[in-house]
Amino acid sequence: MTWSGSCHCGAVRFEVSAQIDELTTCDCSLCVKKNAVMAKVHEDALTVTAGEEALSLYQWNTRRAKHYFCSRCGIYTFHRKRSAPDHYGVNVFCLDNFDVASMPVRATEGASMTLAPDGARSEWPGPRASEA
Repeated sequence: MTWSGSCHCGAVRFEVSAQIDELTTCDCSLCVKKNAVMAKVHEDALTVTAGEEALSLYQWNTRRAKHYFCSRCGIYTFHRKRSAPDHYGVNVFCLDNFDVASMPVRATEGASMTLAPDGARSEWPGPRASEA
């Protein structure tokens, strides 16, 4: 199935070509603050169709995950996952006509992921450890 999606202002548009069977939440400090509900899709299933130049990138901690949002309206659209770098977590609230209420939601644990000690804020949960 193919889903069309966009940020709030429409500057960033994308398509997801994947079967979505479940949604996830995450308890890491970033996902909690953005109240993210995501669908995990392989990188080949996500295509930015317009507005790539309007995407801004936010990285923190180990900088493995890449969180993208619209630089105009500020909406989080998707992110490249730290735990599965060949997959994206897509903000399902950005998908047109997607029935979020009809999908099972599974809570995932991100708060226990390791933190790189340099620059890690004290309020970020997780063990302080160096990553190779």
